Amino acid sequence: MDSNRMEELLQKYWNCETSLDEETQLRAYFQRADVPEHLKETANLFRYFEQQKNTSIQDIALDGVIVPGQHRNKTRKLVYNSLRIAAGVAVLVVAGWFLRHETKTENTAEVIVDTYDDPKLAFEETKKALRMISDGFEEAEEQAKKLNLFNEAQQDVKPKTR
Repeated sequence: MDSNRMEELLQKYWNCETSLDEETQLRAYFQRADVPEHLKETANLFRYFEQQKNTSIQDIALDGVIVPGQHRNKTRKLVYNSLRIAAGVAVLVVAGWFLRHETKTENTAEVIVDTYDDPKLAFEETKKALRMISDGFEEAEEQAKKLNLFNEAQQDVKPKTR
């Protein structure tokens, strides 16, 4: 088969765009002995894949190691799940205790006491606070007017659509 065609297929293979038939063609091509020099490393890779596909694990000692460990994994999962449940219950108990403690302290809270004994002084302080708020609103209104002016200028600059 043409090496240029194989290079195109190989490029498609690296981009994960090949079909199964094209991959079979690549495997067959790289099993040959007369692969061009610049594709030798790729041929080694495809030969390795083919070799690993044909190998199987036949070690009995491996089965002996894996199977008994399954019981230990079940016990470990049971312990972890039990600890998760215990942690959840502990969080709920602590949250309940804090909630109960908080409601007890709210019921015994002190009665709100006036901060001013003189009503005229309290009235003056209230007026001063309201004047500060009013000044803040006036400043915000000035800024809003500037924004409104900017928006109007922006509308004048935009071309009108029909």
